[in-house]
Amino acid sequence: MGVEEELLVVGADGVPVPGGPAALATAARRGEAEDVDQHDRADRGEDAGVPDDARLVPELKAQQLELGTPVCSTLGEVHDQLRHWRDRADAAAVSRGLRVAALGTSPVAVDPVPTPGERYDRMLDAFGRTAEEALTCGCHVHVSVGDDEEGVAVLDRIRVWLPVLTALSANSPFWQGADTAYASYRSQVWRRWPSAGPTGTFGDAAGYHRLVRAALATGTVLDEGQLYFDARLSATWPTVEVRTADVLLRVEDAVTLAGLVRALVETAAREAGAGTAPPDVPSEVLGLAAWRASRSGLGGDLVHPRTGRPAPAADVLADLLGHVGPALADAGDQARVTDGVHALLARGTGAELQRRVHRETGDLRAVVRAAVAVTAGTDAAEPDAGGSR
Repeated sequence: MGVEEELLVVGADGVPVPGGPAALATAARRGEAEDVDQHDRADRGEDAGVPDDARLVPELKAQQLELGTPVCSTLGEVHDQLRHWRDRADAAAVSRGLRVAALGTSPVAVDPVPTPGERYDRMLDAFGRTAEEALTCGCHVHVSVGDDEEGVAVLDRIRVWLPVLTALSANSPFWQGADTAYASYRSQVWRRWPSAGPTGTFGDAAGYHRLVRAALATGTVLDEGQLYFDARLSATWPTVEVRTADVLLRVEDAVTLAGLVRALVETAAREAGAGTAPPDVPSEVLGLAAWRASRSGLGGDLVHPRTGRPAPAADVLADLLGHVGPALADAGDQARVTDGVHALLARGTGAELQRRVHRETGDLRAVVRAAVAVTAGTDAAEPDAGGSR
């Protein structure tokens, strides 16, 4: 498995700053990053000469950068790699007088600045204000599968649980200086992209690829990389990629998410092997479940994947843990992931921490400063979790 995180680049005053390309240029000199020119050349299919261990890359907006772990086998490795690459991203930003923050959206008002590059220019031209205003940070989890047939069998069976992952990761309550009343407003902004959201069942790999071809044939998206389904087959790696989460404020919460995603994939693969049919839930109902998860996070009812009815978030998470329990146990992850879920229920998501800081200070810039500290692991809000139990 592997994890990708998008981070905000911010100044000392808490305002996002278009310093991502400069920070990445510093990191590229250390062999840790693709700079903007390398990334743009790679998108055009040219040899950019990127070091194999470069794990920091540009994003759509210059107020962002992205990190990605190498392939990991254990949650302890995921933790250590996320901690390492968050530190390297922060060090690159510090070299330019800036910091990074794991926030799904900016709490303070900001004018997004596009990252230079041919692909990003095409996106801005094609999608107008949707691309202009998009300054959101997500977390994507990749889990390996044997082939496309297994991958599609997994996609068909995990789709009903994906809104629960949105609720668990909620970390974007503020937008342009105001409280949105959502726990994950990033999810609402993200749904503006034409291909974003839940999908129906595909049946088999041929059905998945037919849909991909049909979507590309509309000319609405630039390429397969812009098929922003909630979960998809990676076009680059032999993985299922789950894309519904906000970037999580705490490293350990990202580890919990990764453990749940891997267990969901393994459980789905076992169900498919046993001939268990995927749940028959319309994508329209999944869209409603996703909206509800975005609205309340873990602070209210969620739509239960098994019943389609509202249920307390704690009950839904308990049923999720039960659903994936054998896979967690077989991977040696059960104690760590169960404790991680209980910790989220007890102290709240990143959205709840952001609102708590705002209530205490009345200052959205203080919210960003608190997020910088937690992202860096220097705040007591993040537990010490340096390896597998």
